[in-house]
Amino acid sequence: MKKAPKIFLSIIGIILLLLIGGYVYLYSQISPVSQTASSDVRFEVSQGESVRTIAAHLEEAGLIKNQTLFYYSMRFPSVFKILFGSQTSDSTFVLKSGIYHLNYGMTYAQITQNLASGQQEYIKVSIPEGKTISQIGNILEEAGICNALDFKAECSNKSMLKARGINGENAEGFLFPDTYFLTSGMSAQQVCELMIDTFFEKISTIPGMSELSSDELYETVILASIVEREYRVEDEAPLIASVFKNRLRHNIGLYSCATIVYIITEIEGRPHPDRVLLEDTKIDSPYNTYKWAGLPPGPISNPGLVALEAAANPPKTDYYFFQVVDAQAGRHVFTTTFDEHKASHNLSTKN
Repeated sequence: MKKAPKIFLSIIGIILLLLIGGYVYLYSQISPVSQTASSDVRFEVSQGESVRTIAAHLEEAGLIKNQTLFYYSMRFPSVFKILFGSQTSDSTFVLKSGIYHLNYGMTYAQITQNLASGQQEYIKVSIPEGKTISQIGNILEEAGICNALDFKAECSNKSMLKARGINGENAEGFLFPDTYFLTSGMSAQQVCELMIDTFFEKISTIPGMSELSSDELYETVILASIVEREYRVEDEAPLIASVFKNRLRHNIGLYSCATIVYIITEIEGRPHPDRVLLEDTKIDSPYNTYKWAGLPPGPISNPGLVALEAAANPPKTDYYFFQVVDAQAGRHVFTTTFDEHKASHNLSTKN
């Protein structure tokens, strides 16, 4: 009979050893992969991913040792908090998609805190003045933001254009060129709407532009889009706008090479020409300002503030012509008569 207590104590001892061993093992499994913080690891949580999927991805990335334990620590945070203290979180894990920077020295609590923060990795994308919808789409795709074709399609979203008072067939001219901080995987709709909203925010600083009707605004943007592609020196943008305004007032063709380049590259899909040839000015297109007087049917680029302000408030001048006189500096000479224009052309040729 004396053997029974010994056997009982032995069983208790074995159970305790197993429990202690199990606890030590579990603790080792939930402890950080490394005892020292290492360089950051980029970790992405996609929209709609489950906790179990995220746990698997964390283990694949080497950021945790055991995906099953991570999953259950998220399901029963209070239990794991009692057992393992500061290693685990004591609150329910709220999933937020985004791009995070984790490291191998993080505890479960630190990992879940980061993944629940919704913190995003922003991608800096600069959109230069004078780019077209298709060119902007390519920039966005190369930066890993959204698909270029999706962006182009969204720019022709009729309900979106109508909601923002844009009279054109697409958002050409209304995508404000600026430096944006975007996130990977943003939808084409989100990016398009952001750029259009930025446009309307920016033009509110231009005197008189916010008071324009939808038709007046659209015409101003068309003119600005041409000015944007014609000027190189900022102080000449208003003078170029005044030339075009004078020509429009007297129903004289704008004769803008920029509109011909737009036809060639954006409508006909040909490579950007080194120079506009005489035969190019005969292309049958409503965008051909050599062939038709007045403004083209839509913007040919997305202008910046300089061109927009020049088009909205051009100075009153007697100029009807401008001609490059210093190609390197981008300087033009502005003239009133055709004879003066021919003389400036001869001067330009000599230079």
